[in-house]
Amino acid sequence: MSFYVGRFPPGSGPPLHRHPYEETFIVQEGSATFTIDGQTLEVGAGQIVVVPAAAAHRFVATGAVDLRQVSVHPRDRMVQEDAGS
Repeated sequence: MSFYVGRFPPGSGPPLHRHPYEETFIVQEGSATFTIDGQTLEVGAGQIVVVPAAAAHRFVATGAVDLRQVSVHPRDRMVQEDAGS
């Protein structure tokens, strides 16, 4: 298992991508808009988002403060592929 602690200023986030395994996000502070296989989800501090394996996803930090979150990968290293835009 591996995990990444991230801090993203408003308006930032990764490009659309996918993993061959489920990814779990634990939102600690701030807010974000997640896009998962074309559907959007608004989340804030204290919420957890689970992205299914192979689902194209991304998020953008929203609001006035930085987004702080932990992303959990059930593998010893991250495996990621670009999913286009």
